[in-house]
Amino acid sequence: MQDLKHLITFENLLDDAANDLVKEAQKEGQYAIGYTCYHMPEVLLNVDNCFSTRMRAPRTGSIDISTYYMSNYTCEFARSLLERGIEGGYEYLDGIAGVDACSAMNRCYEHLEILDCNKKPHFFVTHTDVPYKVENYNVDQVATQMRLRLLDVMHEKLGTDVSDEAIRKAVKEHNELCRVITEIGNMRKLENPPVTGYEFHVICLVSYVCPTAKILPLLKETLEEIKNRKPDPKPWFRARVLVVGSEVDDLDFTRLLEESGAMVVADRYCYGSFPGREEIILNDEEDVVKQIARHYMKTSECPRYMADYKIQQRRDTADRLAREFGADGIIYEQVKYCDFWAFERPLASHILTEEYGWPTLSIDRSYNVHNSGQLRTRFQAFVEALEIKRIKSQNKEKQEVPV
Repeated sequence: MQDLKHLITFENLLDDAANDLVKEAQKEGQYAIGYTCYHMPEVLLNVDNCFSTRMRAPRTGSIDISTYYMSNYTCEFARSLLERGIEGGYEYLDGIAGVDACSAMNRCYEHLEILDCNKKPHFFVTHTDVPYKVENYNVDQVATQMRLRLLDVMHEKLGTDVSDEAIRKAVKEHNELCRVITEIGNMRKLENPPVTGYEFHVICLVSYVCPTAKILPLLKETLEEIKNRKPDPKPWFRARVLVVGSEVDDLDFTRLLEESGAMVVADRYCYGSFPGREEIILNDEEDVVKQIARHYMKTSECPRYMADYKIQQRRDTADRLAREFGADGIIYEQVKYCDFWAFERPLASHILTEEYGWPTLSIDRSYNVHNSGQLRTRFQAFVEALEIKRIKSQNKEKQEVPV
């Protein structure tokens, strides 16, 4: 297929946390609020004079210094962020909106603050609690915290307009972005998609790290380009896979997987489009922050929610997406030492195979995979197994057809 016009631009924007669009928005008087978790409603960080930028540590090398502060048995993602912060990589931020979801990330936030990694006078780090289940009283609790610990802080520190009108405006812009990403993503359902899994990963990820108003025009143009794009006559991939699990912001992970012959047709991981790129539907009667809190709590697929119905929701979602996007198998992954996904992955991957009938590859990976020979071998073996299974199934169907 012909290369996408803006793909190199998008890849360049993902090379650094403080990318060109972030700098451009800040020069225009906007404030950058960093966050790391779906439990923090992205849309509330895009109110009035603020914009969200999901924190990453691209091209991470050694994490020795952060390991000294956090130990080598804590999440590599959290340690990579702290390492980048100590190096000065987050001096551009005007605030960090954190959630008490996991102890490793809490320690990362704490050290970024204690080690004075950002010297802006108005810089702040704020935290909100995350419940273990979704109940009406929990929705009220989260909504109250979003008012007190986020919106009020943004108003006090940055002069942000946090009125209902400003919030609804942010939701409207957020929904427009979501529609574009969803339409591009749905093209992966086609037998011969006009977009690769790697390209979609780039497109989706860039929508998280750039100011919405800045990146949206480029994404709209890319959508129209993909609509008119002609794929190669024969699909380039040998198998279609769904990726499920913890945070994936490393483009090399998807590149390595697709180089092994697998097309990533759906992305049910943190920093992916499921969840994250669903429209937020509001009514005019209920408190707007409460509606937003409920949306994020109900759509969350995080194993931080430990109620039985949430565990079942995560399994059913993986099954539904695999069927909806025509996957041949599922790759269940986690970043090393991620506490919640370390508990979730072994059992969930087993159940998806034994009870749902999906071929499943379960992997424990580094935050940045670089060019891992071990992962490449496992991906290639899994793709080969899926391919053989499909060929056997096709031959069996031919034999059963009456002459």
